[in-house]
Amino acid sequence: MTWRKITERGSIAPGKGRAFEVDGKKIAVFNQNGYHAMDDVCVHQDGSLAPGKLDGDIVECPLHFWHYNIRTGELTDYLKDVKLDTYPVEARDDGVYVDI
Repeated sequence: MTWRKITERGSIAPGKGRAFEVDGKKIAVFNQNGYHAMDDVCVHQDGSLAPGKLDGDIVECPLHFWHYNIRTGELTDYLKDVKLDTYPVEARDDGVYVDI
């Protein structure tokens, strides 16, 4: 495991996401009933998912409205069997960490 501190606790508002670059990877971290991390690139046209609207565990790509499950990375509409990578996240006393 390679845990990386990406931000301070409280820097991602509840119900929101934020983009980070970790070890050369674009990662979206969402604060939705806990922290969740996944690739931050929609497979449609490489749009960032981090600023997308959250509805429960589903984030909507702000470019063309494709939907992904933030817990599993699965695309929930359009193409079947499309899944973005997800990453373990830990909220610790000194910050939020992602395992890349």
